[in-house]
Amino acid sequence: MLEPLGIAGNVAVLIVTLLILMKASNLAITNSVNLASVTGLGKTKIGFLFVAFSTSLPELFVAIFAIWNPDTIGISVGNVLGSNIANICLILGIGFIIMAVKYPRSTGFFTKMASDEVGSLNFGLLVSSLVPLVLLFMGYASQIVGVFLVAIFFYNTYELARKKGSVEEISDEAEKSKVGKYVAKSVLGFIGVVACAYVIVESASFIALSAGVPSIIIGGTIVAFGTSVPELVTSIDSVRKGFLELALGNIIGSCFLNTTLILGLTFLISPVSVNISAFSALVFFSLLSTIILSYILQNAKVRKREGIILLIIYIIFLVTSFGSG
Repeated sequence: MLEPLGIAGNVAVLIVTLLILMKASNLAITNSVNLASVTGLGKTKIGFLFVAFSTSLPELFVAIFAIWNPDTIGISVGNVLGSNIANICLILGIGFIIMAVKYPRSTGFFTKMASDEVGSLNFGLLVSSLVPLVLLFMGYASQIVGVFLVAIFFYNTYELARKKGSVEEISDEAEKSKVGKYVAKSVLGFIGVVACAYVIVESASFIALSAGVPSIIIGGTIVAFGTSVPELVTSIDSVRKGFLELALGNIIGSCFLNTTLILGLTFLISPVSVNISAFSALVFFSLLSTIILSYILQNAKVRKREGIILLIIYIIFLVTSFGSG
């Protein structure tokens, strides 16, 4: 799409898009926090329900496009599992390090979270861990599995949405009449983030191809990473502003949505059963990352050590993936 601009033009587009991406992310995060205050749902639930869905749009569209061609269904499944690994190990790894450096007195952050917030995160992690593991033991995933996964997503969404007011009191300063404005601005910000992510992938891919980088490597790095850019930008921006609970809700909510709604739709609409055994390595790293994150959430302090461990796991995942390819 951006080929006529040439290398210089694509470099310029890349720089401008990155600047727009930061502005769009700021708009999305600021209004998501306001929305959490107005509705009384809390930042964790807003991240889990609203931010996660918005930032998971790239994975959703990858799934939709892949479904129509049986030969490319594996792209959707691999993208979901790979995105979950990137979300936890790469994005939260960076987020924990930033949080520990910028807010060194964040002792007791996890233990001070409300019980229903922690419960939401733990349930999301549990489902994100068990579903790939169960599918691996089953060997194949059919349309019945798809119905079950989609049902889990909608049931959990309903349960979260109806339990409001227990985490944060509705702000006296933010009137309920402003909900529509906050939602509209947040959606506008997320549309900007997703659109910028697409342009970044396109321009970076063209630059890499022009530099002689093989298309297989581009697909396995730039494109795969590109679907996680919205989560990366919004989560890091949330942490920088001191809203780690929003970032946690975003990442774990995205993993939950990927594992239930997106995988469920893939299996439900797919004309053939999907062979899950081909994704055993992805399932292993996905399970490992969720288990480690579950352990981290039990700690009393946000520390750099945990962030470094998650980043090391992601590096091992990349080395293992390219080594086996």
